[in-house]
Amino acid sequence: MRIDGIDFAIIVAYLAGVTLFGIHFRRRQTSLREYFLSSRTAPWWALAGSIVATETSTLTIISTPGIAYASDLGFLQLVMGYLIARVIICLIFIPHYFRGEFYTAYQFIEKRFGERMKAATATVFLGTRALAEGVRINAIGLVVSVAFGTGETVSVAIMTALTILYTFAGGMRAVIWTDMVQLVLYLGGSAIAFFLLLHKIPGGWAHVTQVAAVSGHKLQIFHFNFSLTESYTFWAGIIGGTFLTMASHGTDQTMVQRLLAARNERESKAALLASGVIIFVQFALFLVIGVMLYVFARHTGLLAPGGDTDRLFPAFIVRDLPVGLSGLVLASIFAVAMSNASGSLNSLASSTIVDFKRLRGERRLDDPSLVRLSRWVTVGWGLVLGLFGLVHWGVVLVAGLTIASITYGGLLGVFLLAIADRRATPRGALSGLLTGLGAMVAVQYAPRIAGFFGMELHETIAWTWYVLLGTIITFSVGWMVSRFDHAPAQPTEVQ
Repeated sequence: MRIDGIDFAIIVAYLAGVTLFGIHFRRRQTSLREYFLSSRTAPWWALAGSIVATETSTLTIISTPGIAYASDLGFLQLVMGYLIARVIICLIFIPHYFRGEFYTAYQFIEKRFGERMKAATATVFLGTRALAEGVRINAIGLVVSVAFGTGETVSVAIMTALTILYTFAGGMRAVIWTDMVQLVLYLGGSAIAFFLLLHKIPGGWAHVTQVAAVSGHKLQIFHFNFSLTESYTFWAGIIGGTFLTMASHGTDQTMVQRLLAARNERESKAALLASGVIIFVQFALFLVIGVMLYVFARHTGLLAPGGDTDRLFPAFIVRDLPVGLSGLVLASIFAVAMSNASGSLNSLASSTIVDFKRLRGERRLDDPSLVRLSRWVTVGWGLVLGLFGLVHWGVVLVAGLTIASITYGGLLGVFLLAIADRRATPRGALSGLLTGLGAMVAVQYAPRIAGFFGMELHETIAWTWYVLLGTIITFSVGWMVSRFDHAPAQPTEVQ
């Protein structure tokens, strides 16, 4: 099951075109402010598109339909939490980020808790982003193996190399505008796949709703039972989704960098809120496609019993879409992979250069020579992401979200401590961060820990609660330790 030559040509043409488009921004990169923040000249609507393209990944496109295929539309409950979090970020986080010339989110922590805490939170971000992006890059290998019938190593290497090339050259400006191109492409390609899939189902939408109802209410969205062990309930979605997005969009440099690139605070908020509307529509589209694939597979045997649901949508694209359209939709999936990787590379490089003073030496952030160093740091992180992309992670969407959820609670707890508790000290913040991270690692590996002691753990906390739990632990420990610490922090100036 491989793609046609015309489809292959379309994919190659896209990959070459978007790479050249990103490279042409190279001539403007003369300062870190330009390289990492696009000189704060990007319009809000472009930043909104970049946020969506970065938040979306190959995981979203191939795993979200698989979730609905295996269950129902309950994942949308989590997306509702994503929307609530955006409002909170606009009210609490963004105003603080525009009270100074910040390049990264962790400079805010430096201003509140000092250099050591900035390095600690930046280190957590770097580790989290590298692992999570490795899962995303691995996901594109699944698509390529289905489309070309080849192994994953070569595909991961090619995609990583092309993304490094235009991110290395064009910096944040290239990332933002290539994100916009890729957003239009993958949403358009997914919409085309939706209508062609609907056309191929005998009886159309009426048949989809009939089969979905008979097969266990697959169009159901809400599950109001309260459970700490189920991932997709109303409460886990609203509460867990809110805290997850508060952390990912309010403390993760990959997203905060886009908020900081806005012309002013008002446009930063507009970009974030507009992205929420697009995200909701997008997830609804992919979930409904999953339900439609469930109905379609009953007539065609698209997926073997017990098969990998992450391969479901790529298999439909390659096998059932017309020549030309198949290449377009596959190119859109590659677009998402490149968009994610480019944003992550630029944010990893920005945090490395800005947040670790020893690396840049005595040079100030306005030193033009730091642009060259930033480019080579980008290459270094690209190689790291490529290696992580070769690891097999299991169900990729859940794996990616779980990795982030383990560490996000610690980050969010520290940021909330910095904002809400004026008596919080660096020692308290560091104690809270380390305790929160340790507790969440223990929660994640609780079954193995129990097994080591000869016990059996039948149920574990669902990953959707991880960020909330980690935030509570981090904030509580930080608050308590700060009350016994007699050396409160003095705010420092960010250089």
